[in-house]
Amino acid sequence: MAGEVAAGRPPRPAMGVFERYLSLWVALCIVAGIGLGRLLPALFGTIAGAELAHVNLVVAGLIWLMIIPMLLKIDFGALGAVRRHWKGVGVTLFINWAVKPFSMALLGAVFIGWLFAPLLPSGSPPAYIAGLVLLAAAPCTAMVFVWSNLCDGEPTYTLSQVALNDLIMVFLFAPLVALLLGVASVAVPWDTLLLSVALYIVAPVIVAQLVHRGILANGGQAALDRLLATLGPVSLVALLATLVLLFGFQGEQIVAQPGVIALLAVPILLQVYLNAGLAYWLSRRFGVAWCVAAPAALIGASNFFELAVAAAISLFGLKSGAALATVVGVLVEVPVMLSVVAIAKRTRGWYERGAAA
Repeated sequence: MAGEVAAGRPPRPAMGVFERYLSLWVALCIVAGIGLGRLLPALFGTIAGAELAHVNLVVAGLIWLMIIPMLLKIDFGALGAVRRHWKGVGVTLFINWAVKPFSMALLGAVFIGWLFAPLLPSGSPPAYIAGLVLLAAAPCTAMVFVWSNLCDGEPTYTLSQVALNDLIMVFLFAPLVALLLGVASVAVPWDTLLLSVALYIVAPVIVAQLVHRGILANGGQAALDRLLATLGPVSLVALLATLVLLFGFQGEQIVAQPGVIALLAVPILLQVYLNAGLAYWLSRRFGVAWCVAAPAALIGASNFFELAVAAAISLFGLKSGAALATVVGVLVEVPVMLSVVAIAKRTRGWYERGAAA
């Protein structure tokens, strides 16, 4: 199956210098963001304040620039073909809803509640664990399009899986968090959840499809290919600009509590690699095409950090340990997901030999 699907896909152009050294640009943007956040706190404070329901509108605009070029590649008439990838959908749903929240709760209890507890401020571990659980209970949405595109993932599968996760999240996020945190009721920030879905998924999909159809109607596939080639670098520049902003927003906390942030990053990193690896292995066992398995692993491992941060602030307060733990999720998300992309691409030959067998 892997060979059949790959054979029907257009060849991916070779990576340019900019894309090849993306990890280096990410590292430079992290340093630049922290430095600029310290040097220009007023400017970054003004940008951070441009929020609606805890959703930063400047970051939302950059995310549009990231994902619309990727959505332009999707022919919505082909979405019905995602039924061929039902095994990949099943694997990701299993990881996102039956494994990830519970594995994070376990890792948080082991590392934050036990091993690292003597190194953390007194009484803080429960709040930190709560933040980690909030992070794991919300599967990623918009950023997954970036990761899937970088590893040449199947775009119709990625869009369908993200849409399905958004729908399930409306019903399962609150019960899961309530179960794992042991609280009677969870104040889900519905305005953040619904606005994020509208801004990051619904609106970009509509815009992309209108442009896609208009370009094809007036200039054909050649015109669409030229537009995609032009917009390709825009996505990566928007990703790097987003990093500068995110790390600029959190630069003060990174500098003030580097030890705590490093300890909180440990269970997050383990959780990402555990869930990505499990999703990738299960996909291989079930003979899922690599172009679906790679984004399945990425979707299974990444987090919807905007919702997690908003929920933590709503439940525990802006200065709480829970809010800090979700912020650490933001800090490690991009570098660690880039490493998962690299691992998936380097193991493609191994994967396809096993999937074919």
